[in-house]
Amino acid sequence: MDFTSNHQDHREEISALFASSFTDSEGEDEGQLIAKLVTDIFATTPEDDLFVFSALDQGNIRACIIFTRMGYAEDNRTVFLLSPVVVATALQGKGVGQGLLHHGLNHLKDHGVDVVLTYGDINFYSKVGFQQITEADAAAPMSLSYPNGWLGQSLSGPSFDPLSGPSTCVAAFHKPELW
Repeated sequence: MDFTSNHQDHREEISALFASSFTDSEGEDEGQLIAKLVTDIFATTPEDDLFVFSALDQGNIRACIIFTRMGYAEDNRTVFLLSPVVVATALQGKGVGQGLLHHGLNHLKDHGVDVVLTYGDINFYSKVGFQQITEADAAAPMSLSYPNGWLGQSLSGPSFDPLSGPSTCVAAFHKPELW
């Protein structure tokens, strides 16, 4: 697999991959919800607030991860949210997602990002360094429907130090049904 950060030329292919993979695993409604989220991220998020990495096999996108900026009112660290993440259904469980996540996290670290948060399965994300956190450690921008899935990782130090103040997220994530 080759990794790329060029998403501008692949936005439709990326959205279609999210739609098909989430439809396969979670059903049609979830597939359409996540595909719309991806389309909204691309349409409304400034490039300075966005990192997108894809895994390519023979020029075709097989996995994609998206990071968007978060802000904490009383904290000067640079924080990004990892979401959503997709791996083509046929390639799940083969290490493609972990490889892409390591690539993306290393890139963010090299670009001065201090903390990455995500909202998902601790069993998967712990394999790439995320740990379970609480809203006392990092306030979520919306009420969490699955608080055990709130995860964080420090890219600038050995431990996750709590983030201070209320948080903000990009417009595409400012929807309660996503949290």
